[in-house]
Amino acid sequence: MRKSLIWALSLSVLIGTAGSTGVATAADSETGNTSVADSQSTDIKDRILAIPGMSLIEEKPYAGYRFFVLNYEQPIDHRRPWAGTFQQRISVLHKDTDRPTVFRTSGYGLSTTPSRSEPTRIVDGNQISMEYRFFTPSRPQPADWSKLDIWQAASDQHRIFTALKSVYGKKWLSTGASKGGMTATYYERFYPKDMDGVVAYVAPNDVVNKEDSAYDRFFETVGTKDCRDRLNAMQREALVRREPLEKKYEAWAASEGATFNTVGSLDKAYEAVVLDFVWGFWQYYGQDVCDQIPDAATASDDAVYETIDAYSGWSAYSDQGLEGYTPYYYQAATELGSPTIKQPHLKGLSRYGYQPASSFVPREIPMKFKPWVMRDVDTWVRQNANHMLFVYGGNDPWGSEKFRLGKGARDSFVYVAPGANHGANVAGLVEAEKANATARILAWAGVDAPAVQAARPLARFDARLDKAVDEDATREHGLRP
Repeated sequence: MRKSLIWALSLSVLIGTAGSTGVATAADSETGNTSVADSQSTDIKDRILAIPGMSLIEEKPYAGYRFFVLNYEQPIDHRRPWAGTFQQRISVLHKDTDRPTVFRTSGYGLSTTPSRSEPTRIVDGNQISMEYRFFTPSRPQPADWSKLDIWQAASDQHRIFTALKSVYGKKWLSTGASKGGMTATYYERFYPKDMDGVVAYVAPNDVVNKEDSAYDRFFETVGTKDCRDRLNAMQREALVRREPLEKKYEAWAASEGATFNTVGSLDKAYEAVVLDFVWGFWQYYGQDVCDQIPDAATASDDAVYETIDAYSGWSAYSDQGLEGYTPYYYQAATELGSPTIKQPHLKGLSRYGYQPASSFVPREIPMKFKPWVMRDVDTWVRQNANHMLFVYGGNDPWGSEKFRLGKGARDSFVYVAPGANHGANVAGLVEAEKANATARILAWAGVDAPAVQAARPLARFDARLDKAVDEDATREHGLRP
């Protein structure tokens, strides 16, 4: 019975690979059969658009590349591929079919501006980027939220890889930062034969959702005591002055048409933003700008209000600010988990504490947390990681709960960039780790031995293409990885 069930699920995935779109199947790629994408045309756009289910949204010029924004038809449910489809946006930064390919995802929406992830620059390759399902406009209509989970998203990625592998036949790496790093890890867990390597940046690993003491320890020790005291005092002052500052918040909301139906009230939204202040500071900034935080005891109401806004963002928990991130909060409330920290310096002032992720999802969407999902991924990584690199920032709160490697891991590494925040990367590692990480990325991508030994990126830095921080990593504030 068990074998029959496994066979049926495997058949379902293969059917989903072809589905109503007729995309080349995994079997085609593995056996070397020529797919429809290998048409007589040599133009890369024609080859990509020859893939059934692929359609062009726009092409943008960029020196040395071709950049395409595309729609790809996907099953709403990969277990029932006949039960409807939706259009998922992807982009292709094309260098050359003889180069390796990096599959990048932010775990959120898709930027339609050409950009290059660090691994793409290191291997001087092509880059495929995917918009995560249920982020607008890649959302099935009507939206059945039960079809938003990490397996369905990994299956989206598997079908895209299978379709494009016939065009880009060299080695593939997957990558992503923050929720994108989580996404790359989950993809590897469910489809470990697809990629030749994984580079996951600043990827939280909330194995046990109710156990968050690691975050409390982080905030007790990060930076200097003077900096921690300055930040805590400003955060506390914003709650001490709740009444006059909420009047400013009300005036802002009225001028912007902001509403607070999802979170429940302006007061709850106000406190949620204030409670994010210290976290947001360390996530996106750091010790070097701590002296820019005003002294709470002498700061005016305007200074306190504007400082909280600068690091947390007053719009974050309005209905309008939450709307675009409903898929993230839904996943946090059903599978990913979300952190809770104690903040003892706010005792007697905080009315709600850290509110759970479910508080930021419209009430009409049903949710039930599945505690086994992250435990499964964590166990798999420790026992099976192969060609996986995890990079964290030493001063990033999201790195408090990292992915770990066990005895079953092979050619895999967890590195921490000293003093780095949520924008940590390979370039910020200590020299020996930086050299090893770069060499392993090159080796996994199938680059020739001399380049691997040199352990340097193959492409020059381009300020327009190469972002210091992932441009999709929710810099709009709010407690999101």
